[in-house]
Amino acid sequence: MENSNYDVIVLGGGPAGLTAGIYLARAKAKALIIDSGIIGGQTILTHEIANYPGIENTSGYMLANTMKKQAESFGCTIKSNAKVEQLNINDSEKSIRLSTGEVFTSKAIILATGGRSRMLGVKGEKQFKGMGISYCATCDGDFFTGKEIIVVGGGNSALEEAVSLTKYASKVTIIHQFDHFQAFQHAIDEAKANKKIDFIMESKITEFRGEGGLREVEIEHIPSGEKSTKAIDGVFIFIGYEAQTELLHDSAVKLNEWKEVIVDATMQTNIEGVYAAGDSLAKRYRQITTAVADGTIAALSAIEYINKK
Repeated sequence: MENSNYDVIVLGGGPAGLTAGIYLARAKAKALIIDSGIIGGQTILTHEIANYPGIENTSGYMLANTMKKQAESFGCTIKSNAKVEQLNINDSEKSIRLSTGEVFTSKAIILATGGRSRMLGVKGEKQFKGMGISYCATCDGDFFTGKEIIVVGGGNSALEEAVSLTKYASKVTIIHQFDHFQAFQHAIDEAKANKKIDFIMESKITEFRGEGGLREVEIEHIPSGEKSTKAIDGVFIFIGYEAQTELLHDSAVKLNEWKEVIVDATMQTNIEGVYAAGDSLAKRYRQITTAVADGTIAALSAIEYINKK
């Protein structure tokens, strides 16, 4: 197939990538966003967005869709559900080859590959994934209407999603490995005030069991080592994200020990003309607002770079 050349290619269509696309296209740069899945990234899995400045009462899906339409309205090209087979970012001309045979080249590239839900990594988890185990309340909450479920985690996502799941479930039990939560106080207060929510602290799930679907979990009380079994209809796991940087593992892009991309203040990696933004970065806080900020800086830096070429 004929090659297509762009000023900047953005790899990833979450909030960071979409924001970069908006800024690039608005600056009249020829920009392409490529995403391996549905445009919107992890944002589309969020039931409610409550802390995005200037926007109230919207879902993650709606916010992502608005960003997508905005990027396209400025002239940004977007390709979703695209599998990248080869990535060359070490040369002055960057190139990406898709499984379809299409090849795209550019002067600069922005890596916004995002993250994915982290798994517990215990026995039975892979077996019952999608058969009682979920990582998305928005996607699967309705399947557990009138049933008892467990939520694993102690951060903002875990507590907020536990509250949202009470709209469906008859009872929600939060299991957390520590004796305290890592969430903001308002999220903790809301969860504790909900009569449908119970708590099992200083504990962890050590095994998922069932026939044809998840039926029970084995729970270990960490301080004592005592184990117990709890019958359950479903488990939702919210223990954070891990960077989706597999495409970069064999590249020259510098990653930290957790395979997160290292950048400077301009979002540039250790390779000239290669920038990164969003949840794949080595950073402490991962919010939609921080991803949007990263995407803005990466796009402005890329524009400055290509203008010098």
